[in-house]
Amino acid sequence: MVGMRGAYGYNDNGNEGGVVVGGGEAEAEIAAMAVLHKVAAPPAQSTASKLKARVKETFFPDDPFRGFKGKPLTTKWVMAVQYLFPILDWVPSYSFSLFKSDLVAGLTIASLAIPQGISYAKLASLPPIIGLYSSFVPPMVYAVLGSSRDLAVGPVSIASLIMGSMLRQAVSPAAEPLLFLQLAFTSTFFAGLVQASLGILRLGFIIDFLSKATLVGFMAGAAIIVSLQQLKALLGIVHFTTEMGLVPVMASVIHHTKEWSWQTILMAVCFLVLLLTARHVSMKWPKLFWVSACAPLACVIVSTLLVFLFKAQKHGISIIGQLKCGLNRPSWDKLLFDPQYLGLTVKTGLVTGIISLTEGVAVGRTFASLKDYQVDGNKEMMAIGLMNIVGSCTSCYVTTGAFSRSAVNHNAGCKTAMSNVIMALTVMVTLLFLMPLFVYTPNVVLGAIIIAAVIGLIDLPAVYNIWKMDKMDFLVCLCAFAGVIFISVQQGLAIAVGISIFRVLLQITRPKMMIQGNIKGTDIYRNLHQYKDAQRVPGFLILTVEAPINFANTNYLNERIKRWIEEESSAGTKQSELHFVILDLSAVPAIDTSGISFLIDLKKSTEKHGLELILVNPTGEVMEKIQRANDAHGHFKSDILYLTTGEAVASLSTFSKMTAP
Repeated sequence: MVGMRGAYGYNDNGNEGGVVVGGGEAEAEIAAMAVLHKVAAPPAQSTASKLKARVKETFFPDDPFRGFKGKPLTTKWVMAVQYLFPILDWVPSYSFSLFKSDLVAGLTIASLAIPQGISYAKLASLPPIIGLYSSFVPPMVYAVLGSSRDLAVGPVSIASLIMGSMLRQAVSPAAEPLLFLQLAFTSTFFAGLVQASLGILRLGFIIDFLSKATLVGFMAGAAIIVSLQQLKALLGIVHFTTEMGLVPVMASVIHHTKEWSWQTILMAVCFLVLLLTARHVSMKWPKLFWVSACAPLACVIVSTLLVFLFKAQKHGISIIGQLKCGLNRPSWDKLLFDPQYLGLTVKTGLVTGIISLTEGVAVGRTFASLKDYQVDGNKEMMAIGLMNIVGSCTSCYVTTGAFSRSAVNHNAGCKTAMSNVIMALTVMVTLLFLMPLFVYTPNVVLGAIIIAAVIGLIDLPAVYNIWKMDKMDFLVCLCAFAGVIFISVQQGLAIAVGISIFRVLLQITRPKMMIQGNIKGTDIYRNLHQYKDAQRVPGFLILTVEAPINFANTNYLNERIKRWIEEESSAGTKQSELHFVILDLSAVPAIDTSGISFLIDLKKSTEKHGLELILVNPTGEVMEKIQRANDAHGHFKSDILYLTTGEAVASLSTFSKMTAP
């Protein structure tokens, strides 16, 4: 049988022909087989060109310089400068009408940025003024380097929480405030270094390991931990645990009931209800977005006036206290590279950098899709990274694009990154002239602002959708949530990422395989378990692999195929006796030397059992390596290669009839 099929070559017209066999029926069968198509090998390429193509697809999938082709040298230089500094792309065409829109948006997000900046700095156990510093310099840097029109830059709750919790494990912010501040600036420097490096080296795919399920669970857990941490301010507790877990926090709340202040609790309830009501109004009627945006600043102003008028600080209401006027002070001399703390600052910078980068890029892409423009992920990484490096030298801690602030910026009608500049200038005026007004601002209101901001991070509809779509993803989401709640923020994140990576490895080492059958009346072959109309073809075991074949999964594939062959052979009858094993390689994008060895061993094994292995539609890389193996040892002759399963079954069935006794 093999010999006869191997005799097929090409006739004078370039079509596949065959040996002459007498008889009309045989001639008809030969004519039917003449429509078979050959499996073509890919065009020959040098190793250097393959490596170049692979590197380009890995690090430059978006081909950022495709617009440079065919342009004069001067134009290329101008485009290169605009690529590095996106502000030069939109400033020349900037108009007064655009400025009016950006002015409204900038002032609106400034009203949110000022109270959030103060609140998030306290969440990170840093002086409140650092939060305002971080809302001044970084937005100015981002406006020059960033490619998003909607991203509003500043401190965010999650990065603040992580930085504060990680640094507090080694240094007490109350006992050693200067050292704690130095570690915060140094961690911010390393965070920026990591972010910028990922962008410069085109390694943005690393952040893709934080899947949607991981982020949903992590954000929800972090939101609850952030809210629980605010119980100190909301209840007026003086002695509060420094741990982050659910159990120690609730234990601390219960054990210090004598420190609860009814005045503080009353103020907390009132302002929290006001903030949540404003948030609900803005969500229900999007045109009233300004209600939620202005509510935090309004709460700060009203609560400060109440404390000042009624001297509430003398009745158990904790206040911020005196804040110095003035712009950001240089802090490059405060960067601490002491070996004793270097590991801590690098680890803190890595974790906060990756988390804040993921949030910033995701938020930028989200709003870019709404306005139908592109955001360059690697360029964003460089912008956010350089922004944090500069920030670490100007008394700022980790910043990124905040979702709540960016949503307000988007809804307020921003047109360009100029809204960040206007926000920064508004914060500058506050730093220069308005700081004395915050002396009597109660800490309880800052806690309420944080809770109102982070409650939106608990996305229950997303959790429900994950549960309905993929139970394994739901497990990842649940592990991230539980890890953050019961262990720690960074360990919860590590557990979720570990499970996600384990799942990917499981998919690689245990690739999906299936038996295919023929849909009656067609030459289509599909999964028997998915398509009820698909039927087994007597004498054939048709298998398909839907993954790369490599060293990690060849043993599994070998064992699984042998088991199927044994099952088919034992279950077969004289009429349906197994003769052919067809392996559909259409969905195998790549194969390594272990994979080729697996195919060779499988071919030898099937031949020992009197079966023939047939390979269908190997993709370019797979076909190239099969051809090399055939050139070296003659393992894979052309007669075992077919373009489609239908052609393979038709041809092999014909040969079976011709050679049958």
